[in-house]
Amino acid sequence: MTASQRSAQVGRRARGMQDKQSRIFDAAAALFAEKGFARVTTQQISDRADIAAGTLFRYASSKGELLLMVYNADFRAALDLAEHRARAHDDPVETVLEIIRPTVRSAARNAENTIAYQRELLFGTASEKYRAEGLALVARLEAMIADRLAVDARARGLDSARLEEFSRSAGRSVFAVLHLTLARPATGAHPGYDPLADLRAQIAQIVAGFFAALHAAANSEQRRGN
Repeated sequence: MTASQRSAQVGRRARGMQDKQSRIFDAAAALFAEKGFARVTTQQISDRADIAAGTLFRYASSKGELLLMVYNADFRAALDLAEHRARAHDDPVETVLEIIRPTVRSAARNAENTIAYQRELLFGTASEKYRAEGLALVARLEAMIADRLAVDARARGLDSARLEEFSRSAGRSVFAVLHLTLARPATGAHPGYDPLADLRAQIAQIVAGFFAALHAAANSEQRRGN
């Protein structure tokens, strides 16, 4: 076999793998939307994707990882939208809310699947590829919030040595609040509440605490410098 023939064979194999992965993704996304995570089986997904059940597990090790694969795409799209929309706001609270708003709206389309995704994301197998990708998206969300708060802090003259530390903590705090908000439908607590209004109030407290702590740190550093 010549080098060009080997290259063509590798290319066909890669295209075949990509086609199968796309079919699996489309089948899983459709079935999770139609039936909900708990009522879908991997056999149903492989049947709709028109592949053997054994082939399915070459692309994802479990039904939970298939959910991660599908919902990571939704999460990524929400973050892409957030990056664009957040630039339109000057107020830090509204900016942070705009960063998480697309994720909240995407999650609201199917609360059951969102809760299952959160569970798989936080407690799934550490070695799973799609769990690692999901956690990287969480880190991206936290970094988006931290970076924006750091910009606002510097604009206020609060360029403390602890700015990066405090902004990262604020980003993690906002994600923690978001996670609890997305998981709340499973608890039955506070029925009928407005999640975005609740998030705005909690974000306002986090942002106020961030600036207060940063102001205190900057003053302390100034006193030591004098």
